[in-house]
Amino acid sequence: MTIKEFEAVTELKGIGKETAEHLAEMGIFTVQDLIWTFPFRHEDQRLKDLAETPHNEKVTVEARVESVPSVLYLGKNKTRIQVTVLAGRHLVKVVFFNQAYLRTKLTPGSIITVSGKWDRGRQVINGTSIHFGPKTDNTDFEPVYSLRGSLRQNRFRKYMRQALDVAGENLAETLPLHLIQKYKLPSLLEALEGVHFPKDAEHAKQARRRFVYEELLHFQLRIQALRKARKSDEQGTIIQYDLKKLKKFISTIPFELTNAQKRVVNDICKDLKEPHRMNRLLQGDVGSGKTIVAAIGLYAAVTAGFQGALMAPTEILAEQHAESLKSWFDPIGVRVALLSGSTKSKERKVILEQLHNGEIDILIGTHALIQPDVVFSNLGFVITDEQHRFGVEQRRILRDKGINPDVLFMTATPIPRTLAITAFGEMDVSIIDELPAGRKQIETHWLKKEQLNSAISKMEIELSQGRQAYVICPLIEESDKLDVQNAVEVYEQLATIFHGRYKVGLMHGRLHPDEKEQVMRAYSEGEIHVLVSTTVVEVGVNVPNASYMLIYDADRFGLAQLHQLRGRVGRGQHQSYCVLLADPKSDEGKERMMSMTQTNDGFRLAEKDLELRGPGDFFGKKQSGLPEFKMADLVHDYRTLEVARQDAEKIIYDKNFWENEEYRSLREMLEESGVLSGERMD
Repeated sequence: MTIKEFEAVTELKGIGKETAEHLAEMGIFTVQDLIWTFPFRHEDQRLKDLAETPHNEKVTVEARVESVPSVLYLGKNKTRIQVTVLAGRHLVKVVFFNQAYLRTKLTPGSIITVSGKWDRGRQVINGTSIHFGPKTDNTDFEPVYSLRGSLRQNRFRKYMRQALDVAGENLAETLPLHLIQKYKLPSLLEALEGVHFPKDAEHAKQARRRFVYEELLHFQLRIQALRKARKSDEQGTIIQYDLKKLKKFISTIPFELTNAQKRVVNDICKDLKEPHRMNRLLQGDVGSGKTIVAAIGLYAAVTAGFQGALMAPTEILAEQHAESLKSWFDPIGVRVALLSGSTKSKERKVILEQLHNGEIDILIGTHALIQPDVVFSNLGFVITDEQHRFGVEQRRILRDKGINPDVLFMTATPIPRTLAITAFGEMDVSIIDELPAGRKQIETHWLKKEQLNSAISKMEIELSQGRQAYVICPLIEESDKLDVQNAVEVYEQLATIFHGRYKVGLMHGRLHPDEKEQVMRAYSEGEIHVLVSTTVVEVGVNVPNASYMLIYDADRFGLAQLHQLRGRVGRGQHQSYCVLLADPKSDEGKERMMSMTQTNDGFRLAEKDLELRGPGDFFGKKQSGLPEFKMADLVHDYRTLEVARQDAEKIIYDKNFWENEEYRSLREMLEESGVLSGERMD
């Protein structure tokens, strides 16, 4: 009987209407659905010696009952049964809750096999399962499934055994043979047996290895297929830039590009000459020099007769970009203009006219760039800075200002490579992972809250030398729910401490955008000496004179956010300091504080953040866009993800993929996922 003839799960022995309804809640309707429902863990059923078992670890022992069980009634239908047993040479107690029937079953002298958590201090096993008699089966690792309704593990395992026996040899292999051989993977049936009924730990490990690779390969195939389709469908603009002019411009830059910057410049220039549209994400740690890389790309487009645009999320950041670009481009006659909400109407009219006539080469601005009356003459290259701060529609409107312009997205938020490959898989990713020579490392210190006076004294030393300081708080106003410092209270305290000597400013998300701009402008121009703020200063603020940052309740922030905040100082020539004020209660909180004091490398911290918090929390569960895998773990399986990405790229661009029988299951997977829409992409 084939699996198709035996497809409905209700055909399996013992599955009636009620059980089928519970299975349906789990998404199980067919034998295939059942087989591909994986356990979330395996329970180690091997017999252990209690002397070698750590405290609080799960243990299975074979034991002789030594006493009559005692029963304690805890309320309606609630009981606690305790019995003394001899497990090997250890006389210990076993406790069961709400299993009153054991009172008559646990007779002195009888042999039982019991599993539970071992309390080494009290010499007690908190029992979770029991078998009457010695251990007779050969199962050392039992699968544990996430079940619904009245379904029980033992019964579900029996259904699974039936399903595998029925499906058996009728299961078609889902991976190409050459990949199975290359990585020495078990066959599909061997792997399914290893997941559901492993013979030993190695069998389970190899089964997981196969399914992790298969899941990640399928995912990467979908991404690579989308990329291939995009490159085929989205005809871009071929920008034949003037290499001689570009090299001359780079030679005028008053500092040597880092190797990482040179590598990224090459990526961008290669994209500009391609016939398909550039769709590249540029990641660069705080202070890594993304702006000059963007400037080189913009200049390349200008030498080919095209216009460039750079959109930033705030007026201050747009102004900073305009100031930098003008200093580089004014001497060589490249015309740069700034357009923002603050641009006067008369000046705006002139800019729009010059832009339309092609008299402006590069336009920098905020959301003002996407207004309907902003019309370019020949837009060829678009850059969006801090791209996550803009919506998809806003980025699309700017892109549509030109005819298929190349697009570069920039972010100063270091994203671990695994998440970059996953979340931004349809994009090409370039990374500047090297800081310019001579940049001073920010000194980071972790202080307890009772050391606040010491932190403020150090701040005062910096202020007395003409520097400025940031003070970051997690909340705006006092909260009954959280015992954390708030910005308003801290502002009032510091304003009192520094009264008559230094001016203290307040910044938070509830201020009107105009008020925020006003406060930031005053701070940028040195009128405010100490800026008390929430995390609104996290990205896109450049005040080279700021050399000191104090972060209250630092353990309430993730590592990535702490690193972004710290990046607001250390942007000038002076030694800078970041002080983390925190009394973390959890080990994770303490580990975050230690990590911050040990490294300034944003990518290392991002990897650590991913390890501590997981991928969903790293991006925010609602907008992460990360896939859910049955087996794969993006944190621990990052090497497999990299291998799967390389294999998927080779497969998609291999002409044999569309013809060979061994690729049929992969082609069917892509068609079922809607990526191919039944059409070949070559």
